[in-house]
Amino acid sequence: MSDIVIRPVAASERAQWEPLWLGYLAFYEKSVPGAVTDFTWARLNDPKDAIEGLMAWEGERALGLVQYLLHASTWNMGGNVYLQDLFVVPEARGKRIGRRLIAAVTEASRAKGAAVLYWQTEEFNGTARRLYERVAKRAPFVRYNVEL
Repeated sequence: MSDIVIRPVAASERAQWEPLWLGYLAFYEKSVPGAVTDFTWARLNDPKDAIEGLMAWEGERALGLVQYLLHASTWNMGGNVYLQDLFVVPEARGKRIGRRLIAAVTEASRAKGAAVLYWQTEEFNGTARRLYERVAKRAPFVRYNVEL
């Protein structure tokens, strides 16, 4: 395997990003309107927006993505980083790409002065949970949603 490179999403890479995004949504059996995908892509490429993205590359092939954002907190002064989306193509899993994407977000979070990096996953996602339990501490919180 050649070297994996983790780098920020670039505006010229939508054709490589979108299949990863759609694969991520499909994994969770979700879909979003095309306008949401367009909006998400625009936000990832807007330096004034809080959402940031990184992609993992092997040569010219995009193998994974991670999307995250810094937000304010009432519990600290540095804010928290929420890792919202993490996806690695099935054929590249087991190559430590997910771990490297998380490490890159951890480094970016420290550089921003954030106090906490956190994320969540579906209970059924055992493969990801095994990774997460190696690189982070499981939080004791239960999440609730109100759909608006």
